[in-house]
Amino acid sequence: MQGTVLMPTLTIHSIGPGVTVQDLGRPGWTVQGLSTGGAADRLAILEAAALLGTPPQAGLEMMGFGGVYSTDTDTRIVLTGAHMQATIGDSPAPHNTTILLRAGQRLNIGGAKHGTFGYLSFAGGIQTDLVLESRSTHLTAGIGAVLQTGTTLPLGTDSDTTSAPKRLTTDDRTTGGTIRVMPGPQTAFFSDDTKASFAQTTFVRSPRGNRQGVRLDHDGAGFSLDGALNITSDLIVPGDIQMTGEGVPYVLLSECQTIGGYPRIGTVLPADLPKLAQAAPGTKLRFAFISLADADATAVSDTTLLANLRKDCQPMIRDPHDIVDLLSYQLISGVTAGNDP
Repeated sequence: MQGTVLMPTLTIHSIGPGVTVQDLGRPGWTVQGLSTGGAADRLAILEAAALLGTPPQAGLEMMGFGGVYSTDTDTRIVLTGAHMQATIGDSPAPHNTTILLRAGQRLNIGGAKHGTFGYLSFAGGIQTDLVLESRSTHLTAGIGAVLQTGTTLPLGTDSDTTSAPKRLTTDDRTTGGTIRVMPGPQTAFFSDDTKASFAQTTFVRSPRGNRQGVRLDHDGAGFSLDGALNITSDLIVPGDIQMTGEGVPYVLLSECQTIGGYPRIGTVLPADLPKLAQAAPGTKLRFAFISLADADATAVSDTTLLANLRKDCQPMIRDPHDIVDLLSYQLISGVTAGNDP
């Protein structure tokens, strides 16, 4: 009788608030009242997959602060999303770069230096049970829970621990700036003056926000809509910009509800939503309306985006001291380790 094969495990020695397991979420369940959920910054999950050479997998989403982690086997890891202070022992753990985390080593992830949502991904992925075809925690739906100190999580096996490290250079999406907005079903209900004022206003990302959405503060009058109380509740999606009764905008994120009655002045393009999600409190943001045709031109599937990210990954130049399989390389023509036939 064969013994049970034990999976590698991740141990959480300490952890920041609001850390959850996230992947790309659960598309296709909206009609049942469940939003897609998944990572607030989906691009970070795809960047990790490109670097690790894997399909998009579940990792840890850390909101503002990380924790201390270790694994019981050697595995490659990568940090994407918000730039967080991270070390392994006394050595810095670089961002957007594959790192070999040795068994028992402690990865210490501190606060976010830039951005809001940081991601820790593993070559074998976090292998918690699937719920509706996803491992994502969806707090508002009661699926999963915030992770706690002392928890252990199952990991998949990294089958390529000796591969050369890679890095990925990406555009900075943590400093705010201009966010593109496409019109939605209620955009035309707002007056031209209100829409023009909205596009000319500099907003500040409020401290009030979570995975459901973020509030945008601004100076001056609110962006009201006459007859807003007569709007029928209908389908809403991440990126929608809802206006409260006081005319204060909220941008919905991955864990938003599926039905809403607040009027929406427009919807943030999926390509720009990571920039909105990564805006830390106090970050300045502006919005620019574009046509539906121009918005459609920006649409890229996850498959295409992942393929493009893989092309952008570059090998790192390594210190020979850190190459565990150095003798397997033919460094000089005709010279080998001596153990080949």
